[in-house]
Amino acid sequence: MDDRPTRLTAMAHGGGCGCKLAPSVLRDILKKMPQPIPCADLLVGTETSDDAAVYRLNDSQAIVATTDFFTPIVDDPFDFGRIAATNALSDVYAMGGKPLFALALVGMPVSVMPVETVQDILAGGAAACAAAGVPVVGGHSIDSPEPIYGLVAIGIVHPDKALRNASAKAGDRLILTKGLGVGVFSAAMKKDALGADAYAAMIASTTRLNAIGAELSERPEVHAMTDITGFGLLGHLLEICRGSNLAARLDASSVPLLDGALALANAGFSTGAATRNWASYGEAVSIPEDAPATLRGLLCDPQTSGGLLIAVEPQAADAILRLCHDAGFSQAAIIGKLDDGAPAVAVRI
Repeated sequence: MDDRPTRLTAMAHGGGCGCKLAPSVLRDILKKMPQPIPCADLLVGTETSDDAAVYRLNDSQAIVATTDFFTPIVDDPFDFGRIAATNALSDVYAMGGKPLFALALVGMPVSVMPVETVQDILAGGAAACAAAGVPVVGGHSIDSPEPIYGLVAIGIVHPDKALRNASAKAGDRLILTKGLGVGVFSAAMKKDALGADAYAAMIASTTRLNAIGAELSERPEVHAMTDITGFGLLGHLLEICRGSNLAARLDASSVPLLDGALALANAGFSTGAATRNWASYGEAVSIPEDAPATLRGLLCDPQTSGGLLIAVEPQAADAILRLCHDAGFSQAAIIGKLDDGAPAVAVRI
């Protein structure tokens, strides 16, 4: 009898933010979604596919509310919990907010998963929240065919300082704080081709809190922000372009990658989500014909608990970049700029 524990990633059809609905599918689903009732205090709703809702309480306080959950991206239950919680809190930080508390969302196949495994997932999530100074104060659980874990995260921000994905300005420089490649790493891991060093790099990136987002909301030279998750860098950059009615120029050679991601991509590791992402928004992206074959895949690679994408006025870009480096985001880089023009992304190599 084989008494080895079942791999978490083998219990799910996808993993991490790679299991999100493709952008085109989500758009089709939401076409008939009723518009929210008019509300003067709802500062951010669904209109620009932003990271969280923002609701004004008074002249100095607004609530930031979001939820995020997914199936396992790694097999270690504690790491899975840490990654999922860090990813959920990121949406509060991406709005420039500070998280206050969280509720756990849990779906587990209880007939085949040991109780100890579920406990470890929850412990990992609680550890990530504790690192952020956030208590987990409750939640909801169901019996489900696949393991699912995440959070409802509630935060706070000054109403005038919330950072949207729709407030960028022409001339802004674009800063990305984390390297790409999480989806490529997860694809390699599923085929037992991810080494220990690469796994450690993935965990270090996906469990690094984007807490600098709350600090950036205090900087008036920072105009817009979002985080990079399941739609890949190109998809979330396009959301900034469409929300702000601007065009983007992306310098591919400046985009940071996790160590080893390029080699794995060149070896053929990729995700189905990257392909779905390109099919959803590729018509709005121009890439030179002589670009490396793996470039498109990496720019569409679904990130789980990815970095922040920051639009900042040009004269302050170097200072904000140094701020990111000082906060521990060693791979942060200026990767392009925004200009007047129809919403689209032009990639340079």
